[in-house]
Amino acid sequence: MLSRTAANLYWMGRYVERAENTARIIEAADRMAKMPNWRQAAGSQRNEWHSAAITVGCDEALIERHGEATLESITDFILLSASNPSSIHSCLFAARTNARAIRTALTSEMWESLNDTWIAFQEKWARQLVADDIGVFLEWVRERMTLFRGALMGNMRRDEAFAFLRAGVLIERADNTARILDVKYYVLLPASEQVGGSVDYYQWGTILRSVSALGTYNWVYRDTIKPVHVAELLILNDEMPRSLVFSIGELIRFLEILAEKHGKRCNCVRLAKKLSSEIKYSEIEDVFQKGLHEFLEDFLVRNAALGDAIAEDFLFDP
Repeated sequence: MLSRTAANLYWMGRYVERAENTARIIEAADRMAKMPNWRQAAGSQRNEWHSAAITVGCDEALIERHGEATLESITDFILLSASNPSSIHSCLFAARTNARAIRTALTSEMWESLNDTWIAFQEKWARQLVADDIGVFLEWVRERMTLFRGALMGNMRRDEAFAFLRAGVLIERADNTARILDVKYYVLLPASEQVGGSVDYYQWGTILRSVSALGTYNWVYRDTIKPVHVAELLILNDEMPRSLVFSIGELIRFLEILAEKHGKRCNCVRLAKKLSSEIKYSEIEDVFQKGLHEFLEDFLVRNAALGDAIAEDFLFDP
């Protein structure tokens, strides 16, 4: 496979996942915004929209452009802006552009899903998105990305193209889960609110919903929502599809397939296995003793380095 084709597949997977993740994060912020006076009562120094902007890595650019994080500025910059490479607009456009370049590597259902999504976005949502429609729009994005994922998992051959696409999805998903957890602990939680308080409880519930894990949490722990259990579920539970250990474990499987097909030893496989083993054999008590923020910050740096190594091993022409 040409490295250019591999890059199109890999980045298509990343952009599809990023669009869905961004929709989930903004949806969580919208829920928090609709909880009456929680921020003022708790003494938080940042609002829920600023927290969402930090999570998706757009806070500095958003403040520079709009001055503050509000529903209106989030809608303009993180949902609809063509100049923001991480906006939902840009992610849908980039995913469709990459898919168009490699249509022969995709099933007709996969291509039609992305193409129809982009056309519908242009015709309806990009023209006018008012505050009352934010929830409907975000649900539409999640549904469209789920439709694409269904076509991917149900119809695509388990070949080299599938491996590159899934690698992009998984490394993006791991990054998103780590960012959500990190921002929750150090931005969303008000300084005056004790861990375990009513606001804290609601925030953790919102975070679980944002990664579709509330039902899984209730099934696994059968207990009230506790921060240590949420962190354990999203970091160490190898049965949770959005956990760090699951995402990196699955990523290793596809990277090994690619390494075997290319007949070479790859630095990205070594880095992924090292990262996976350090997470897999950790205990949640060890994570909190080291510091959840420090643990997640280290993970994000190493996950980014892993992405660079994948590009170096497979996506650049020798």
